[in-house]
Amino acid sequence: MLPRETVATAEVPNGETLTLISHGRDFIIMVGRDELMGTRMQFSEEQLAELTLAELGRENPRVLIGGYGMGFTFRKALEKASEGAEIVVAEVVPEILEWAQGPLAELTGDTLSDPRGDVVLCDVAALIDDANDGTCDKWDAILLDVDNGPDGIVRDGNQRLYSTTGLGKARDALRPGGILAVWSAAPDYKFTRRLKEAGFEVEERRVRARPNNKGPHHTIWFARKR
Repeated sequence: MLPRETVATAEVPNGETLTLISHGRDFIIMVGRDELMGTRMQFSEEQLAELTLAELGRENPRVLIGGYGMGFTFRKALEKASEGAEIVVAEVVPEILEWAQGPLAELTGDTLSDPRGDVVLCDVAALIDDANDGTCDKWDAILLDVDNGPDGIVRDGNQRLYSTTGLGKARDALRPGGILAVWSAAPDYKFTRRLKEAGFEVEERRVRARPNNKGPHHTIWFARKR
């Protein structure tokens, strides 16, 4: 059996410790003892971008992604988006980008230099607020994958993203017909209800963690602004 080896660690501001682990040719990011993401089960995080852009159906979308992680959602968004698209990622941990250009460089490729993309070191909530106060344009889609679901396990401050108030702010930061998409390792009927209470039309889908209908099921909520 191949051993797991610690490659690097990073502290989430006002949150938990992240650990980058190698396991043979695969990499895993842990939060405490929980697996946050890994290269063996990236399909559902790619689907977060691919399905949202397909649902959105806009030629040059302006998209906000909460959390870079290993870049699965960001890279798929760039792959599927048009030449005039704008894909912005909010990431709070600087070391995540160092890993992307260091031990995970083969995974990253040249995506961080794509002119359609921009990775900003900030809380995704700040860019949602910016869209609401006119500091920046509103978004066509907001994709959230900053925890293992609608629960602030990485840091307590993320809880506000999933509250009825936080969801209302996300709704207001979207253009008419825009989509808030949220990834989760498991279903959560209470979160579905909160999305509806926040004024969204909600569709919940179960997506496999790996292609070819393999691996555990994950959940993605697609919440459209009415």
